[in-house]
Amino acid sequence: VQLQASGGGLVQAGGSLRLSCKASGLNFRLNIMSWYRQAPGKQRELVASITSGGITNYVDSVNGRFTISRDNAKNTVNLQMNSLKPEDSAAYYCNTRWMAVNYWGQGTQVTVSS
Repeated sequence: VQLQASGGGLVQAGGSLRLSCKASGLNFRLNIMSWYRQAPGKQRELVASITSGGITNYVDSVNGRFTISRDNAKNTVNLQMNSLKPEDSAAYYCNTRWMAVNYWGQGTQVTVSS
């Protein structure tokens, strides 16, 4: 299983970024796909997840600002991030669980300047 994340960068507060994660080596359409983030000195936290049926879940701090979506035809999960805040700055990781094993993408850095 491989997860390849992209789309991070530097943006001013109030701006937007779109992260993408392309998965391979698994039956993508059956998997829950998630985005986590980890800021320096902090624990990794779940940001958003989407089930195979399209049910989404968000951490309270991003609800209404971030949108997770999936394209099963392209084996891709996306995270649209709007109204970004400096506290959203972190390394963002794509995640899935397959055959009882957790898999992580390589992480993509998001930096929001004030």
